[in-house]
Amino acid sequence: MQGKANAPLRLRQITSFFIGGEIRSLQGLPVEQLRFAQNGPLRPVDPNGDYVSGQMYVQAYLQEQPVLPVPLLLWHGGGMTGANWESTPDGRPGWLDMLLRAGFDVYVCDAVERGRAGWSRWPQIYDSAPLHRTLNEGWDMFRIGPAEGYSRDAAARRAHPGQQFPVHAFDAFAAQWVPRWAGHEAMTLQAYGALLQRLGRSIVIGHSQGGGFALEAARRWPQHVAAVAAIEPSGAPRPQQLAEAAGPLPAHLCMWGDFLDAHPVWLRYREAVDAYCAAVQASGAALELCDLPREGIRGNSHFPMMDSNSGVVGQRLLAWLAAQGV
Repeated sequence: MQGKANAPLRLRQITSFFIGGEIRSLQGLPVEQLRFAQNGPLRPVDPNGDYVSGQMYVQAYLQEQPVLPVPLLLWHGGGMTGANWESTPDGRPGWLDMLLRAGFDVYVCDAVERGRAGWSRWPQIYDSAPLHRTLNEGWDMFRIGPAEGYSRDAAARRAHPGQQFPVHAFDAFAAQWVPRWAGHEAMTLQAYGALLQRLGRSIVIGHSQGGGFALEAARRWPQHVAAVAAIEPSGAPRPQQLAEAAGPLPAHLCMWGDFLDAHPVWLRYREAVDAYCAAVQASGAALELCDLPREGIRGNSHFPMMDSNSGVVGQRLLAWLAAQGV
């Protein structure tokens, strides 16, 4: 099970669909006069009526002969979209290409209120304004470099020594960040749960916030999660919540990059996830901890699927997938 760069792609179908959401109704809003066409006339726009809100976008890449009977689901992180998996900021193929060339059926998600999933009016439906991540925050939080190492002048930026992220393409990466909202976990999980119920048993691969959702999905719907890989998860169920799991937990992989010691927030995230992992092992479920620096793979940022050694890290993921036997 190798994702060779020159392996042929043999897909029977590329398709997409939306899942989850509910109808929300609004009344009492003013009618506006707006222009939508260049040099066109103003026309009335009445915002009162029904809306679909809380839906998720899913794009499916289906093989002629998949190597496993279960698909892979790719769940992105906070303020991101499924574009994270498609390519790297410096133009190399992403893990989506690797996984397709390895022969998997793959479903790439844009979670609720991200990318092609769309978002809803606020404060009428969402109760707060969207959050927008600055380049300054991303440089620090994604462990590209120290906070004081960021500069608007790209040539003056200072990354962590040995950094694998393609620093010269950081601005291109920032161009794909999208608005996000705090407090939408329940709505997002509802859509992920609907996807799992539609597809049945699946292997879930989640990154960052998506990694936390993937771990929660494994606890809530173990009958639908054949295995779960959390790449740099920013959250996890509390250990005591595992007693409430709906069945035996699936096999887990938790993967971490480098430079965590330089970032107190990530140290706290790691501590919480490590406590969850210990509880998973105590439950008897299989769990593999992949600490990339301890395995001799150094310099990875929060986005190993985009780093210059993404192929090496990707092979580590493929090796775990090959061992699942689902």
